[in-house]
Amino acid sequence: MSKELKTGIAAILIIAIFIWGYNFLKGQNLLDSGKRVFKVEYPKIGGLSKSSPVTINGFKVGKVDKIEFDITDKKRGNLIVTFIVENDFQFSKKSIVKIYSPNPLSNSSLAIVPSYEGDWAVSGDTLEGEIEESLFTSIGERLNPLQNKIEAVIVEADSLFANINKILNKKTVNSINSSVTDLAATIVNIKETVKSVNSMVVDNQDNLKVTLEKTKNITENINKVTDSLTAVDFKKIIAKAENAVDNFNDLSTKLNSGDGTIAKLINDKKMYNNLEAATKELEELLRDIKLNPKRYVHFSIFGKNSDPFEAAEDKKE
Repeated sequence: MSKELKTGIAAILIIAIFIWGYNFLKGQNLLDSGKRVFKVEYPKIGGLSKSSPVTINGFKVGKVDKIEFDITDKKRGNLIVTFIVENDFQFSKKSIVKIYSPNPLSNSSLAIVPSYEGDWAVSGDTLEGEIEESLFTSIGERLNPLQNKIEAVIVEADSLFANINKILNKKTVNSINSSVTDLAATIVNIKETVKSVNSMVVDNQDNLKVTLEKTKNITENINKVTDSLTAVDFKKIIAKAENAVDNFNDLSTKLNSGDGTIAKLINDKKMYNNLEAATKELEELLRDIKLNPKRYVHFSIFGKNSDPFEAAEDKKE
């Protein structure tokens, strides 16, 4: 074998090794013929790049081959990711390919969430894709509405402070200062008053004790009176009062009906007239006794007869 042939063969081997090493560094193994190719489409890839690893349950089974734009009218602008699975692990067409970030400092990767229902996925199939939001993306999405609220609060606070600055002019500040001064003086007066009250209480402590004792005695007496009133049988008293009222009603009924002497005396006019006439005659008799006592009481040694009775009217005549 000539030197030229040996040199040519060595050059071809070197070129082949260089090509294989270059592709190997890019993640492509030209010697592996059992690889499968799948596609998945996303609206965004979130840091996914060519040669990013593809894993199943955390185990690397392939890599991303290429990323290109979708040029169709319905999905224009979406990204079609083509990845290679070098492992012969079987999963169905219902499996989901998820973009996730293993840690905040690394690029995104593809994770196949395998499903075993339905037909097995074969090379050339397009699988369903999802995007797993990273920690920072989730925090950012949650902080966005909070940021809007904070901005609104800051704007309102700014307007509030502006209004406060308008209100707190020199006159208002002076008024507030004078009010604070008056309030401090009032507090001092209240303290002095409290001290005076305390000293007065201390000086009159004995009198307060005596007053409290008297009040206690009065309260005890009131309790005794209350107990006495409680012991009184008000039912019997009320019953007796009712009996007295009934008796008075009976008496009034009899007097009005005309039964009995008193009723006849009250209701009979003749009886009244007779009593009035008798009273008049008795009055005349007493008057005559006063005027002529000898006529009724007579002492005579010689048996002289007394004058006959004459009425006062006859005597005048």
